[in-house]
Amino acid sequence: MSTNQAEQGVFITLEGVDGSGKSTKGRMLGEELTAKGREVVLLRDPGSTAISERIREILLDPEVENMSSECELMLFEAARAQLTRELIIPALERGAVVVCDRYCDSTFAYQAVGRGLDEELVRTANAIGSCGLTPDRTIVFDLEIDESFERATRHGTDRMELSGESFQARVREGFLRIAAEEPQRVRVVNSHGEKIEVYARMREELKDLIPELSEELA
Repeated sequence: MSTNQAEQGVFITLEGVDGSGKSTKGRMLGEELTAKGREVVLLRDPGSTAISERIREILLDPEVENMSSECELMLFEAARAQLTRELIIPALERGAVVVCDRYCDSTFAYQAVGRGLDEELVRTANAIGSCGLTPDRTIVFDLEIDESFERATRHGTDRMELSGESFQARVREGFLRIAAEEPQRVRVVNSHGEKIEVYARMREELKDLIPELSEELA
């Protein structure tokens, strides 16, 4: 199922390694579209529902040790399934623009490419966790690992970031691979530069889906 097929709302997902700036650009997009009269639902995966936030706490807790990659995968999918059923699908049915900070592509990049889990296993798990929902457009914010890792760990390190720069480098390659394989859905945005510059690059990749972005950025 895709939102285009159902002609309901617009589902945008933002991806990239930790520290690439996706969360900030998501908020900027939400502010612009809200000011122009669109209903915008800003979400994060994992998170945004009571159940999913509790799972997020476990996944990112640096004191949680010895979590198997399979356990990690299933926790991400459980949080995503709840988020999708409880918030994403109802919002799309209302015609809202849903902007989600991470979704299935993160799981493929982190758990398949980064952790080394079987790729078909992860794809199957993603199909379950997403409840069959596919984003209309995915923006991958790309940034060199040394810069993104410094940004991400400036104020502390969560459990995923404790895996180190080499892990993050594999994750980055995972995102770039997805973009190369699905160029119609996934667009890469250079995340180097001032916030407004990066945001303008993102807008260019969304104009075909969201008419409100056809106006020049003030």
